[in-house]
Amino acid sequence: MDTNIYQHFRQDEHPFIDLVGDWLEQVSFQYAPYLTEFLDPRQAYILETLVRQETDLKFKFFGGYGAAERVRCMIYPEYYEPQQEEFEIVLFEINYPKKFATLSHGKILGTLIGSGMKREMFGDIISDGENWQVFVAKEVASYLHMQVNKIGNVSVRLDMKNYTEIITPKDGWAQEQTTVSSLRLDTVISTVFNISRQRSKQLIESGKIKINWVETQRPDFMLDLLDIVSIRGFGRIQLQGIEGKTKKEKIRLTLGVLRK
Repeated sequence: MDTNIYQHFRQDEHPFIDLVGDWLEQVSFQYAPYLTEFLDPRQAYILETLVRQETDLKFKFFGGYGAAERVRCMIYPEYYEPQQEEFEIVLFEINYPKKFATLSHGKILGTLIGSGMKREMFGDIISDGENWQVFVAKEVASYLHMQVNKIGNVSVRLDMKNYTEIITPKDGWAQEQTTVSSLRLDTVISTVFNISRQRSKQLIESGKIKINWVETQRPDFMLDLLDIVSIRGFGRIQLQGIEGKTKKEKIRLTLGVLRK
């Protein structure tokens, strides 16, 4: 792996870069495909950058359905043509008493992780407002099927579904354009949700913010391409494009925004 590659990414991303380097080496050396666990959009972006810059290998992302946010990646030699079933993704619908109970993304995720699984074993959790489905790695599907029978205090059952039965998720991202004075986390949050920098700082320092599913308490965290920011009580932001600067040196951004 070219050591100059590190300077394009954040310090805390270097271990992931090393991991990708190992995967690429393995595929080149064994001349056989490699399937990753589920990646978030930022990790997928890093992986794509490294494959393109460092190798002649090919790659394909798939997360169970077209608009998936979290995806598995198949890295493979040029001769290979991966099929959809090789991504080893299982779709579960969460069967629960809809008349008496409600579920939420957070509760479902908490239960899945509480069952002893790593976050990398799950893809997207989607809902059409009433029904909930989750994409999981095939290697943990039977374990989860046996383990998960309650979410919070609601009794549930995981039912395996075919791809033809995927529900249409209700919460689509709205694309928005804005300008910011910097890519600092507190600046971007205060601009998008129209709150003061002070309020934005308080939200971050009180642990209400996650970047790519990891909590951060640093207002000065510098965002980058395809980062996803979740703000409890407000919604989510995805940094989809950095489009250059205005005459007044402000940064033009294209964002995906989900407002609560």
